[in-house]
Amino acid sequence: MRVFVTGANGFIGSALVQELIGAGHSVVGLARTAEAAEALRRRGAIPHPGALTDLESLRTVASNCDGVIHLAFIHGLSQITLRTRLRVLLGGRPGNIASRFMQVATQADQRALEVFGSCLQGSARPLVSTFGTLGLTSPGKAWPSPATETDAPDPRSPGFGRAQAERIVQTWAHRGVRASIIRLAPTVHGEGNAGFATELVRIARRKGAAVYLGDGRNRWPAVQRTDAARLFRLALEQAPAGACYHGVAEEGIPLRDLAGAIARRLNLPCQALPTEQASSHFGWLAPFVGLDNFTSAQKTQAALAWQPTQPGLLAHLVSNDPGSHSAERVAREL
Repeated sequence: MRVFVTGANGFIGSALVQELIGAGHSVVGLARTAEAAEALRRRGAIPHPGALTDLESLRTVASNCDGVIHLAFIHGLSQITLRTRLRVLLGGRPGNIASRFMQVATQADQRALEVFGSCLQGSARPLVSTFGTLGLTSPGKAWPSPATETDAPDPRSPGFGRAQAERIVQTWAHRGVRASIIRLAPTVHGEGNAGFATELVRIARRKGAAVYLGDGRNRWPAVQRTDAARLFRLALEQAPAGACYHGVAEEGIPLRDLAGAIARRLNLPCQALPTEQASSHFGWLAPFVGLDNFTSAQKTQAALAWQPTQPGLLAHLVSNDPGSHSAERVAREL
């Protein structure tokens, strides 16, 4: 297939490009800069200049491809126009800047998905998009058994804004698009920087301690990025219209265990923190740090014959093998 990939230079996207080319597909990757375009060429992909907000450009390239994998998301003010940036910064109370920015980012994500769906409508060509498993849970919610692919996003979740991607995917699945969604674990790890674990490491280094909230029993799932890339490729090739999959290799790592591993790697203390102090310590990450996100991928593994093979998150952090990375490099990679 000729596959258009947004976010092709990202942490997961760069691994996905390698996975797709290795499986015999050709890749067209969205590139916002000349440097990004050159990086794609070096990996054997064809760059398509443009941004996620260039809808007509997205329409042109998607119409000429056999499928689309949509990974890109606007994560910073530099990725939006000056006019939109000013609206985010000056369009209301300073305390609501983050929520205004998230609204802009999610709207851009939804518009891009609508464009891709309209290009592929009636063709049975694949469209694969993504959403986070943290959107399945909410503050105070504990899971006696793991969430599954049939559980719906929780409207009370702080990550619910991106859940509209699932609704759009299902809409186009009923209009002749082989559209599917992959819910990714918040801790995607491996070579490079990614996932919420990145921020936990940065915060620990800045604050001088690795911290968890309360008793730290709440759990986050994890997946290694090459395992995640393979899952996206399998969904592209095999997923029926409307399918939902979980990009999860480890169902639930207690946050106190994750904090402990970070503390050992950075040679810092590991401490419990009262929940009411979360905002001052974790900043924008605070609404997510206390969530229990126990999540299964058994249905995904059975449906696509997907078996994660890479080491787990804690193993990556605490490995003392001769070939393992130094503590500082592991911290940077996460």
